[in-house]
Amino acid sequence: MIKVEIDQQKFQTLLEINAEINSNYEDGTELLTKIIESATLLTEGEASSLMLINLENNRLYFEIALGTKGEEVKKYSLELGEGIAGWVARNNMPLLVNDVESDSRFNADISRQVGFPTHSILAVPMRVKDKCIGVLEIINKKDGKIFTDEDLQWLQIFVTQAAIALQNAKIYQKVRDEVSLLKEQILEKDGYHTFIGQSSTILDKLKIAYRAAESTSSILLLGESGVGKELFAEQIHLKSKCSGGPFIRVNCAALPEHLLESELFGHVKGAFTGAVNERRGKFEIADGGTIFLDEIGDLPLNLQSKLLRIIQHKSFEKVGSNETITINVRIIAATNKDIEREVQEKRFRADLFYRLNVLPVYIPPLRERNEDIPLLADYFLSKFKSETKKQINGFTKEAMNLLLNYSWPGNVRELENAIERAVVISQTDYLTPDAFILNSFSQTHEDDYMGKTLKDAITLFKKKFITKTLKAQGWKQTKTAKALNIQRTYLSRLIKELNIIR
Repeated sequence: MIKVEIDQQKFQTLLEINAEINSNYEDGTELLTKIIESATLLTEGEASSLMLINLENNRLYFEIALGTKGEEVKKYSLELGEGIAGWVARNNMPLLVNDVESDSRFNADISRQVGFPTHSILAVPMRVKDKCIGVLEIINKKDGKIFTDEDLQWLQIFVTQAAIALQNAKIYQKVRDEVSLLKEQILEKDGYHTFIGQSSTILDKLKIAYRAAESTSSILLLGESGVGKELFAEQIHLKSKCSGGPFIRVNCAALPEHLLESELFGHVKGAFTGAVNERRGKFEIADGGTIFLDEIGDLPLNLQSKLLRIIQHKSFEKVGSNETITINVRIIAATNKDIEREVQEKRFRADLFYRLNVLPVYIPPLRERNEDIPLLADYFLSKFKSETKKQINGFTKEAMNLLLNYSWPGNVRELENAIERAVVISQTDYLTPDAFILNSFSQTHEDDYMGKTLKDAITLFKKKFITKTLKAQGWKQTKTAKALNIQRTYLSRLIKELNIIR
């Protein structure tokens, strides 16, 4: 009978990881990092990385990189077959190389550029159903030692655990996204949106809104365009005593004056040319519920007097009628204008302002609540990758820093639009900074893209984006590649393909 010796420390670590894989499905990245840390420790490696294959462009991207140069390494990617990791991915075979300089498959570019000398490499394929989806690589054994076949065997065991963890995380994420989407569809079916926010600033404002919801007084929501005033109005309605009634939205800036009056108050047959039938207005439809008057600062003066009467007497007449209609409606108004200045300059009635301003709620801009950006970004990413059927796993650290450091003049609405464009444009597993159209690009003329196919529009954008970055970096390709977070060789190829001329 053959006696087999098992390294107890490695075996115990394996048991711990296996137990965690079967209990923790939520944070796949954290679990993968723990597996790779354990593999690195037990093989006595100086650094390590997990690279995953992007099937759209057949390149290897660093998912996790540990070691003193880990963050710098994550800026790079490899083609299948490029370097030792690329060879392992293409051939779906493990590799142990204790003298990389003598191996023709070794590519020293990344090692040289990040300043981390590489002497030995242990690399094994990560497989799902025998298909290679990535590579786990250990760099340099400590104290100048060499990797052994036993190290290789243990690394293959650990990479199998990593593959299971990755699959579990993807399945969990898919189920969670489907549940989230189902909840949103149920809400949207009733005409409501999902409220996203975790910053202390926004939660404090929400508490104020909920307290206001308990009364029947009019509420005035103030804040810049795109901050989410309509979502606050929905939350107030849902927490109010009239939540069982209708929630009716009206944009006071969307219609000309004569149509807006009919929209709000209705009209009788023959009241004006084209009035071939009697029509119920929004106030009548909202009876027993809430009416949300967005852009109230654009309401014409003569309609302001009718609105004031509704607030005071709960009654109005349809256009062309003398019959008084009595209603019970909660009014929530919103504006992005300086409404007090509008009052001072006689463009808005002071008595109406005081009636609406009983319970004012100011909603801060997105730049004052940075804590909400990652949560909102993840929400919009989940929404748009579901709509586009793209498999995008998240944001790179650089991309998230870009979102956190941008001022968002268009607030949440601009963030949503930016992420939608990024999802459409992106061809990688993670959204990178070059997928976002911010700053001057948020003001790009739409006419430039009209009439073009999606492919042509993306090509045009790439050309403009790269040209602008090249100019900003003095046309130095190495600095530009670093700013764009891409390899210099890839930048050179793009310059040729897009016919970018200095």
